[in-house]
Amino acid sequence: MTDSASLVPPPDRWDAETDLLVVGAGAAGMTTALVAALEGLKVLVCERSSQVGGTTATAAGTIWVPGSSQSRRAGLADSPDAVRRYLDGELAELAPDPVADRRRRAFLETGPEALDYLEARSAVVFVAPAKHPDYHARPGAALAGRALIPPPFDGRTLGADFALVRPPLPEFMVLGGMMVGKDDIPPLLAPLASWRALRHALGLLLRHAGDRLRHARGTRLVMGNALVGRLLFSLRVQGVPIWLDSPVRALVQDGGRVLGAVVASPHGGRRVRARIGVVLAGGGFAASAAWRARLLPQPTARYTPAFDGAAGEGLALAEAVGAALDDDPARGGLWTPVSVLRRADGSEAVYPHILLDRAKPGLIAINRAGRRFVNEADSYHDFVLGMYRAHASVPTIPAHLVCDRRFVRRYGIGLIHPGTRRLRRFIDAGYLIAADTLADLAHRLGVDPAALADTVAHHNRCAETGVDDAFGKGASELNRFNGDPLHQPNPCLGPIVEPPFFAVAVWPGVLATSAGLKTDEHGVVQDRAGAAILGLYACGNDMASVMRGAYPGPGTTLGPALVFGYRVALHAAGKPVQAGRNAPAG
Repeated sequence: MTDSASLVPPPDRWDAETDLLVVGAGAAGMTTALVAALEGLKVLVCERSSQVGGTTATAAGTIWVPGSSQSRRAGLADSPDAVRRYLDGELAELAPDPVADRRRRAFLETGPEALDYLEARSAVVFVAPAKHPDYHARPGAALAGRALIPPPFDGRTLGADFALVRPPLPEFMVLGGMMVGKDDIPPLLAPLASWRALRHALGLLLRHAGDRLRHARGTRLVMGNALVGRLLFSLRVQGVPIWLDSPVRALVQDGGRVLGAVVASPHGGRRVRARIGVVLAGGGFAASAAWRARLLPQPTARYTPAFDGAAGEGLALAEAVGAALDDDPARGGLWTPVSVLRRADGSEAVYPHILLDRAKPGLIAINRAGRRFVNEADSYHDFVLGMYRAHASVPTIPAHLVCDRRFVRRYGIGLIHPGTRRLRRFIDAGYLIAADTLADLAHRLGVDPAALADTVAHHNRCAETGVDDAFGKGASELNRFNGDPLHQPNPCLGPIVEPPFFAVAVWPGVLATSAGLKTDEHGVVQDRAGAAILGLYACGNDMASVMRGAYPGPGTTLGPALVFGYRVALHAAGKPVQAGRNAPAG
């Protein structure tokens, strides 16, 4: 948060020149660079770390883009009217903002076009799962079609560049480096359930065994790694240079226009002229404690699963040349509950509890009073909002997820994979709190034993009837989608009865950020008076979210990141965006 960028004068000589300088090699930055290169621009990408992908590489890779041809091909109909009604409901409590409204309309109108463009001209493709619900049961919500996922990608296609793809957290992989998606888990846990399951499991294991003879980890990339791999491959086809270990230290500005940047490359400081502009796509500020304290609600979140390079450097660079921030703390974060394990080497594994445990039957979340405070199966964002609401009156940060032995064996919890029987290392590390009785567990958690016993007893009665009369767990399509479809009468409710009993502490985790730089519908950064800062763009988490703090469905951050990367690139190239060309009829 320095003003140094505004003090850098234009040099008499530039060390390098390009048309478009892209700061950050996550999904937004790489998409911008790819489209710009396809449109004939000379592009340079500067990435502060030694690998590409940023937070995208460890994310699910899902994008939320309504009305796509990919969803129509899958037989999943949608309509612009339904999407508008749904988003109007999501944002109903906010004051009108004409600039934000234009950006949101631009996102909805351009999204299908952007995906078709990428599919036709690169390796960046998406498919629509048969079911992937929006996060809220309100008018206009969809059960499928708006959330799209990247197909698995063969990392061997990248050759030596495979090592440049940032890997997932070690705890997210199995068997020493094999990535698995949600659909891979059932066959791996029960390979003898069917011939199809056995074939799938054997295929994964044989592929991984071959990979480990030649690579440090598995080359079958899924989720966010698949998206990053596809973007990197496409950039290499276009010959786009990526400077790694090259953070941008300052913007060069003259006469109100950004002319380029000072880059700290491995070969020393270099002044790079950007003839058309600089694009800030550094991933937002989730990893910066100082930015979190400034732009997020109190108490300030301690943890994030985001890439540690998402430290707000793009925001600081832009502020130093007069840029304005959309900085409402109440809506500045996009959240997930996280648990934290201190590894043997002293580092911390921050695990986001997205979908694999909270919705399953036989788990509750409690606060310091020993009471439930939220529907555990709701979206990760809504879960944390529930933590903050409850914490205003009862200590709820951290909260604890409580379950029994049967639950851990069947579903796992947090960093503990399903089927794990050797729990001692998690208990010794303080990650898993274990007790033979609920009363003992309550003492270990510092909650009232009578209150916890009453909470569990009430929950168990709800599990028998299948109706959660307190929070409605299992009542929505999203809840049931992430529950256990084989468990009846409610796929999200099961008894907590089999000792030993377990608890895992969860904290508010900053998954991504909604607060960011104010831009127009083309991604041009605005100053504090609402005027354009010529030559300066932003997209991804450096740009204020088009959803203004709402989280309507899976892929709420990555969808706009790709779409505005596309819009920024076309605007820089002076090409029209054919808004609405691929929108569904209706």
